[in-house]
Amino acid sequence: MRRKDRSISQQEAMAILQKAEYGVLSIASLDGEPYGIPLNYCVIGDAIYFHCAIEGRKLDILSRNDSVSFCVVGDTEVLPEKFGMKYESVIISGAAQEVMRSEKQLALESLLKKYSQAFYNEGIEQIKPNINRTRVYKIIIQTITGKAHK
Repeated sequence: MRRKDRSISQQEAMAILQKAEYGVLSIASLDGEPYGIPLNYCVIGDAIYFHCAIEGRKLDILSRNDSVSFCVVGDTEVLPEKFGMKYESVIISGAAQEVMRSEKQLALESLLKKYSQAFYNEGIEQIKPNINRTRVYKIIIQTITGKAHK
């Protein structure tokens, strides 16, 4: 990180990661073609979970290269008179792997809690008949860095 004065602690970075609404998953094919995908996600322990369709470009790439980067941006405020902005961001590096059975169920329930808490029970009923229509992956966090200008 170039601006060490903007670096934040891992604890602060995890707090930003927990509260952010979405992140961008960055992956690369074996021939080096980059691909970035905005995702809904949740954090359970030291891993990030996301769900997706059962097939597609993202899954094709992940099946050959599980190395990923994941970025979230927390609170921001443009400061036009100062030609700058306040911000907080986190970047994760890690490996993505598909999860199954009880871990998949737990991740889907955690996504419900994060994004649809008021409709949690209805969401649980939607998971049951549709669980085989989605795949769930976790990103095992290998490094986490955060920075902020407050």
